[in-house]
Amino acid sequence: MKSLTATEFFFQKQTAFYRGKVRDVYTVDGKYLVMVATDRISAFDVVLPKGIPFKGQMLNQIAAKFLDATDDICPNWKIASPDPVVTVGYKCEPFAVEMIVRGYLCGSAWRAYKSGLRELCGVNLPEGMCENQKFPTPIITPTTKAEQGLHDEDISREEILAKNIVSRSDYEQLEKYALALFRRGTEVAAQRGLILVDTKYEFGKRGDEIYLIDEIHTPDSSRYFYAEGYRERFEKGEQQRQLSKEFVREWLMENGFRGKAGQRVPEMTDEIVESISRRYVELFENITGDTFCGAEYSDNVYERIERSVKNLLSRLL
Repeated sequence: MKSLTATEFFFQKQTAFYRGKVRDVYTVDGKYLVMVATDRISAFDVVLPKGIPFKGQMLNQIAAKFLDATDDICPNWKIASPDPVVTVGYKCEPFAVEMIVRGYLCGSAWRAYKSGLRELCGVNLPEGMCENQKFPTPIITPTTKAEQGLHDEDISREEILAKNIVSRSDYEQLEKYALALFRRGTEVAAQRGLILVDTKYEFGKRGDEIYLIDEIHTPDSSRYFYAEGYRERFEKGEQQRQLSKEFVREWLMENGFRGKAGQRVPEMTDEIVESISRRYVELFENITGDTFCGAEYSDNVYERIERSVKNLLSRLL
């Protein structure tokens, strides 16, 4: 199975290029971003050695769908998606923090809680909680937005304000937007028989206005449980059936990899790669309610992407 792991374009009036963990980002005319969602996959802030076929298409289409479905809550950067793997939007000045909203105690938060910690990013956690238990109200646990190759770090609201990383007025607006987006995501998930467990949002500024940027409610940025059977599994202390990238992290941990120095990524066989791709199709179809129809990776895939982007840019520039 073929995958798209990197692109190298040069568009008219291109002024910068950045390769993230998953996306290749082109800045055009200082005003627009062309974001190509590749099939790269990362875990523990490490890009794994093989791409996952169709992953980029699925992430891009999920993000585009939910950006459109939440633009009444918060303005966002998206202008159009001219290709299955591309979104073109406004260039914003990103805030140096990511807003993590958690509705349930699981993942890294549960691992910290199980180790004895009762405070997460300045938020006090109740005693006696169990894995996958719902919080009384969703909590926000921000992280720093790390430079490429570095790990994001937990940070508290108080530290953000004390260090003036974000102004108080802007941060309060980020909190309002993040919680409102999470409520909308929770409502949409419930319609699909899912529970939105936790997610991350990134924001930036365009002029004086705050915009939602990057992806939203995708399985790379969010964790979902199946609603059916949640209560029974929780009461029995069983693992939840979930839709997220957590299964990739679990596979890595089972094979001795947690992204720490000196550790090696386990071999990604063709069978592993194909199984991850199938799981992403399951994620896509359950989250969106749509049947996934992937655009094949023919020899002219780069020409197709370039042509689609150039056609859109010709109308913007």
